[in-house]
Amino acid sequence: MTVNNREKFHQKYQAGKKALERGQYRLSIENLEAAKELVASNSRQGGEAQIWLVTAYQAANQIEQAIALCQELVTHPNTQTREQAQRILYIIKAPVLERPKEWMSEIPDLADAEQGASRYVAAKKKLVQNTPQLEEDLDSSPTDAQDNQFVWFALVLVLVILGSLVWLSRV
Repeated sequence: MTVNNREKFHQKYQAGKKALERGQYRLSIENLEAAKELVASNSRQGGEAQIWLVTAYQAANQIEQAIALCQELVTHPNTQTREQAQRILYIIKAPVLERPKEWMSEIPDLADAEQGASRYVAAKKKLVQNTPQLEEDLDSSPTDAQDNQFVWFALVLVLVILGSLVWLSRV
């Protein structure tokens, strides 16, 4: 591979990856296919470009092309490419699970909205009713709080334990 081809490959490869990450799947497929043609398909770089191409095919809902390319990559000379292709193929061929309706959020289509209508809807204000407080709530008479001597008992107990530990350490 010449230096010129290597640079072109790198440009197309990076452009394909970035387009895929931005959701521009058709552009991603074009760039990754061009990158694939610039490098040997059995090389490590060729395998990486093809793995990204499989992902782009899958994102663009071209499942047949993704499966076909993935099946080719299962026999790729590079072990990492081969293992990734096997994992992706397993995922692509997995049955599609049905999602219950309650799991889905429906997003309204704003194209149907009236052009002149206001898009902001103010939230309804909650009405706060002033309820008179009961006399029990307002009663501020002192409570009947007595010291139950627990604090003194605990303090004496701690001192006895510490004293016995000091006495036992001397013996």
